[in-house]
Amino acid sequence: MESLPRELKTELSTSASLMGGAAAPATDAPFHPMYAPVEPAAVPVERRSPVRVRLDLQQRAATNLRRHMVRAVRRFVVLVVADLASFFVMRELVRAVREYAWLGDRLATQVGDVLPPGILNGWQYAAALFLGLLLTGSYGRGDRRRNPQRLFIACALATALPLWMEIWTRGLEPVIVQYAITTTLVWAGLVAERRVLDRVVAWVLPYPEQAAAALFVGPAEECRAAIDSRAFAAGSEYRSVGFVDTHIPPGPGAIGQVADFPTLLHRAGAETVVVCGYLSDARFREVVDAALASECQVLSVPRAIDVAGVQPSLVWRREQALIELTAPTLKAWQLVVKRAVDLVGATIGLLVAGPLMLLVALLVKLDSSGSVFFRQERIGAGGRRFRVWKFRTMQAGASDAAHRELIRKLFGKDELEAAHVDGSKRPVYKLVNDQRVTRLGRLLRRSSLDELPQLINVLRGDMSLVGPRPPLAYEFEEYDHWQFDRLKVMPGMTGLWQVSGRNCLTYRQMCELDVEYVRRWSLWLDFRILLRTIPVVLFNSGKAA
Repeated sequence: MESLPRELKTELSTSASLMGGAAAPATDAPFHPMYAPVEPAAVPVERRSPVRVRLDLQQRAATNLRRHMVRAVRRFVVLVVADLASFFVMRELVRAVREYAWLGDRLATQVGDVLPPGILNGWQYAAALFLGLLLTGSYGRGDRRRNPQRLFIACALATALPLWMEIWTRGLEPVIVQYAITTTLVWAGLVAERRVLDRVVAWVLPYPEQAAAALFVGPAEECRAAIDSRAFAAGSEYRSVGFVDTHIPPGPGAIGQVADFPTLLHRAGAETVVVCGYLSDARFREVVDAALASECQVLSVPRAIDVAGVQPSLVWRREQALIELTAPTLKAWQLVVKRAVDLVGATIGLLVAGPLMLLVALLVKLDSSGSVFFRQERIGAGGRRFRVWKFRTMQAGASDAAHRELIRKLFGKDELEAAHVDGSKRPVYKLVNDQRVTRLGRLLRRSSLDELPQLINVLRGDMSLVGPRPPLAYEFEEYDHWQFDRLKVMPGMTGLWQVSGRNCLTYRQMCELDVEYVRRWSLWLDFRILLRTIPVVLFNSGKAA
């Protein structure tokens, strides 16, 4: 049987014995109907271990992030193109009245006096308009992009930019008139365009193809009311894939009860979770935790919120107030930038360190028999297995029994027994004087040169430059529930653990630092960790070997 966490092994063995044969498959076929009814019938839920359900949710996270990202990019591009088109239509209308006298010579003369050629000067004003809309948040989600007041401020700002110099050449009064008329014309065009745009998009990309799959959770009556409300009605940004009832047994139309929420969330293929009505604090935390594990957008019909790590914000959908607990689109943008940094950094790293890596490879080959590289199975984001690349630092074919025993002690209640004393008389949580390590291997570990081939893993998308330490399979089998948060992001060549004490920390402290990194993650934190890694590597302050 493939190496799996103990809890999951127990579940499979129990299933096999009850069925009188082989264990049932460990995964379900995803339940993701494109045209799901509003109130699908409840279906029996197979009892699965929390470990397996958690991994299913985390493995789905990448899909949900990608969908949120695609919607955000599509919305931004469509709005920018439509805004520019609206502006150029208004510009050509002004030119038609002023230069071609579509409404008569008298009006053409008057328009020419107030709006002389140059005021709506093509790309210059278009750039100012784009900047104004961007600064006022008019490319945001929900009702913000249709808000007339927000659009007016953007147009006022855009018109003020090119007209500033006109004050000194033409005087204040004519510029004020010109400013007011120009702002009003462009604003009217934008308001009309934004009102029509949603209908055009709905015609080109019909509902529910462009709508996010939403799963509702709460008392049945509250869920039904939310599904029928303006924010989630047919034609909105969301389509219902059902609701999960907090009552036992669940009411008519529910797909299940809240005790099975993680499993139901995975089967429904939801990208958004909507919390309706009252849930107990403990149940509310469980729902939010499961949704965050799969990178779902979390919305709540307004209620009191007090959940650690969640920063609620008010959003509007069809003039109805909702409270957003997470914004996956923001994280998706950050992950795109992080991946770009990884690709650039790994490419530059391989080019710069290439000659050194060739030299190290030659020395490894001359130092002892065996392969130059050591490839080992590790656990990555969402529990995905991959092979990490390193320069070989041990004798070929060395047993891992000693390290397995160390891990067993570190996970048990005898961490003090697992500690060894280094040359500085400090306790370290690693194997000291390991006879399996070659003479060159000690130098490579102390300088961290053995990890340079992991740049290949970064290019392949298995790892990141910065992230949690990738666990071994037999470490993964011993995980407690809270340690699974380490698998929410790609593992890294360096991380918060490596720059905070490394082998001088217990295994639990290392895991806690990795979880803290995941919860605090930002591009700025990655940058700081990369800077702090330099002295750790140069001076071996983490006692790598």
